[in-house]
Amino acid sequence: MTKSRLPLSYLVLIVACLGTKDAVGAKELYKYKDASGIPVINDRLPPEAVPLGYEVLSEDGVVIRVVPPQMTEEEFALQSAQEREAQAKREAAAAQKARDESLLMRYSSVTDIEAARERALQSIRIRVSILRSSVRSAVQQIENYQAQAANIERSGGKVDEATSEAIEIARRRLASTQKALAEREIEMDKVTAEYQVDIDRFKHLEDQVEMRRTLTIQE
Repeated sequence: MTKSRLPLSYLVLIVACLGTKDAVGAKELYKYKDASGIPVINDRLPPEAVPLGYEVLSEDGVVIRVVPPQMTEEEFALQSAQEREAQAKREAAAAQKARDESLLMRYSSVTDIEAARERALQSIRIRVSILRSSVRSAVQQIENYQAQAANIERSGGKVDEATSEAIEIARRRLASTQKALAEREIEMDKVTAEYQVDIDRFKHLEDQVEMRRTLTIQE
């Protein structure tokens, strides 16, 4: 039997409740400051707001817990190793939760992520194709200049300065284009890896939701 997938809204709600013992069916709100320093209350916590600290509210506006801002280097140095480790875990958990919620808001399935990856890669592939064409043109141009210079030398003449300079310019242009091509190829690998992280995490969240639903049914 094919395993059914839950709606996106249910996924978001489950992730929002991860780590809360009695939060089944409850909706949490977040109070944080936006980029302008203005307090905002929202049902989603942006990843960029996590380092600045925020409050978690119940649906009726009661503060459930307060997550403090990430510490400065000076504050961090004053803590013991154990306290630093605990704080790092809390911050990592909060950041991961924010990333999970953002992931589930952007995509409804693994297929969506794969489609987004393909769009991103296609854009890079177009640039790679153009650069490869430029490399071939630059190589052909250098070979033509070199053939002209060789003919001049075989006929007993001396290659003029303009031709020598043209060859050097073409070589520099080729090197620059080859460098840009290598960078785009590295970018393709990086984009592929980043989207794979999103795919793996999305699958993990789906598995968590399915497991929680199964446990709820059994109870």
